[in-house]
Amino acid sequence: MALIPVTILTGFLGSGKTTLLKHILTAEHGKKIAVIENEFGEENIDNEILIQNSNEQIVQMSNGCVCCTIRGDLVEALNQLWDQRKTKKIQFDRVVIETTGIANPGPVAQTFFMDDDVAEHFVLDAVVTLVDAKHGDQQLDQHVEAQNQVGFADQIFITKCDVVEEGVRQALRNRIVHMNPKAPIKEITHGVVNLDEVFDLHGFNLNAKLDIDPHFLEQDDHENCGPNDHHDHDHHDHHHHHGHTDKIQSFVFRSERPFDHKKLEDFLGGILSVFGEKLLRYKGVLYIKGSNRKVVLQGVHEMMGSDMAGAWGNELKQTKIVFIGQDLPKDTLMMGLEGCLV
Repeated sequence: MALIPVTILTGFLGSGKTTLLKHILTAEHGKKIAVIENEFGEENIDNEILIQNSNEQIVQMSNGCVCCTIRGDLVEALNQLWDQRKTKKIQFDRVVIETTGIANPGPVAQTFFMDDDVAEHFVLDAVVTLVDAKHGDQQLDQHVEAQNQVGFADQIFITKCDVVEEGVRQALRNRIVHMNPKAPIKEITHGVVNLDEVFDLHGFNLNAKLDIDPHFLEQDDHENCGPNDHHDHDHHDHHHHHGHTDKIQSFVFRSERPFDHKKLEDFLGGILSVFGEKLLRYKGVLYIKGSNRKVVLQGVHEMMGSDMAGAWGNELKQTKIVFIGQDLPKDTLMMGLEGCLV
């Protein structure tokens, strides 16, 4: 039986999660969606669109969607939804989990890798993060949770774009790209999104495409490298570009030389045991000596997976890995990876 895809919807207080959820829960889209709403949310959805005074924890919507309020553990809520689906009390094909505005999505994401019951029925599709165009900059300055939410994202929506001028939005977008160059960013108003930008993103699928923003830090290459400098990897120093010293930062390692598989495995194992907590997401395509196929690597904190992907064919063989984390020792990581090359 196919696993049920799960989307984690996150964003700081007031970023518009409830508005977006209302759009999803009331639109006539023909999808059967179950929403798990964290009760500490700043504004419960059910106040407005659910049956008033219902003591039910799971409520059916008019368009076939289902809403479930957690009053306990996430695992319990997922298992409860599964049981009700199995006994045909409710129908749904996918789940959205709305986190509280001050939550770090990391532990929620880890649930899908650590709990066997959950992993048997559900698969994590993606983390979707909302950032408020007006207050986002200030929230990123003041709250590491807001930075974590950006760092974990597979898709980012900048909300309330109608109340902020273009220059402010662009500066916020640039800042976000430096924190997470792999998540597409889209500007929206009033929570109106295309559902195909929220669902089936395959952000946690090992073989999903690795898109790194093509303009990511291109100015750095000119700053740090002379005309005869041909480095195998990117150099960048984030602090110059946007006047913010963000705890969550990202960098990309690139090389056209192949890795020694054993050395790389040992190095990554060591890095994860020491810095696993600080590594939010990492994902890459690896060029391994002796293999004519790409190897795809991806992980959340200290949980890492790798998988064989398609053949290189006529493509340029090269490694490209993006690391997103908090206060990471970039130079140590870069030098260590460099040392694993053949």
